[in-house]
Amino acid sequence: MSLNLTEKKAVVAEVSAQVAEAQAIVIAEYRGMGVADMTVLRADARKSGVYLRVLKNSLVRRAVEGTAFSALADSMIGPLVFGISSDPVSAAKVLNNFAKTNDKFVIKAGAIPNQLMDVAGVQALASTLSREELLAKFARTLNEVPTKFARAMAAIRDAKEAA
Repeated sequence: MSLNLTEKKAVVAEVSAQVAEAQAIVIAEYRGMGVADMTVLRADARKSGVYLRVLKNSLVRRAVEGTAFSALADSMIGPLVFGISSDPVSAAKVLNNFAKTNDKFVIKAGAIPNQLMDVAGVQALASTLSREELLAKFARTLNEVPTKFARAMAAIRDAKEAA
């Protein structure tokens, strides 16, 4: 079904709003995939806070024009799904994990502000820890210091009591 001019402008405005908040955009070709597979991908994306849409490439080119993601426009060829996220790792992680289990889903490119990434770059980004994982690791590390100190003090106390 074709969109009229007003609907196209609305789509460009919606995508532009997402791109303005974005820290990463990943594009992938979905040729030959079934509806069930796309539904699974959309559910994973929703859980991770990734804006995932199948859009006309020309509309997305207009949305990214003049932004930090404008270099991505040259990679927009063929039937693509666009993953846009405000967390730099989420979009790459969701789409890369899905591509591992579905051979018809092929990652084409990605971008972080002012930097275009090839498939290897997207995979490298997907392998890094997300913001939440980094914060959890940091909190766990901070918690270890007083715990170790308390254990050391208890061991000294026990040693003095035994003596």
